[in-house]
Amino acid sequence: MRVLLLGATGLTGGLVLSELLRRDEVESINLPVRRPLSLDHRKLHQQEIDFDCMDDNAGLFQVDVIICCLGTTIKKAGSQEQFRKVDFGYALKAAELGQAAGAGAFILMSAIGSSSSSTIFYNRVKGELEDAVRALGYSYLSIYHPSLLLGDRREHRLGEALGVKAMPLINRVLVGPLEKYRGVEAATIASAMVNEVCSLASEAAAEQVVQIREYREIVELSAQTG
Repeated sequence: MRVLLLGATGLTGGLVLSELLRRDEVESINLPVRRPLSLDHRKLHQQEIDFDCMDDNAGLFQVDVIICCLGTTIKKAGSQEQFRKVDFGYALKAAELGQAAGAGAFILMSAIGSSSSSTIFYNRVKGELEDAVRALGYSYLSIYHPSLLLGDRREHRLGEALGVKAMPLINRVLVGPLEKYRGVEAATIASAMVNEVCSLASEAAAEQVVQIREYREIVELSAQTG
């Protein structure tokens, strides 16, 4: 299984990379980066690229599966326009290049509440991306809809930090239809994604498959053994 990973410097993406490196089913990992990671491994092929010119590196996308964990915040991006450029523009371009190069599967990190008709800017951009990637017609598309991500981030986000502290208590009352809003460990999402990738090595989709992964499915996928 040849995999391309986007967003390896983020919380979830970094954990996905670690999981991919230790799995025998994964033959190689293409890693487009702005700056190389201080990591060396026989499976890993890092390539410094200008994300505004991804077409110049189309060969990187000749893989079986693309995992997209790209994501930023409006504060970090500097504006809504720049946020959309990263979360929508870069992710969609990667999906387009992958499809053109013959990738059969795309696994997308999105968010609970994503909808192209949402009045909330963040959710609307995520939803528009989902719609655009669906329209590309990948044989296998899996979209992850986590709520609050739990884990140690490199950068401090005050609102999220407060939410993380309260989440263990809040999770207990989020049951039934509300279960999908439970906070979930980034490591759980990473394990679920990599388990899903590895399962594709032995399963060929007879027709187009689109999966939406919410809290319960993410937890169950993460617990599967290869």
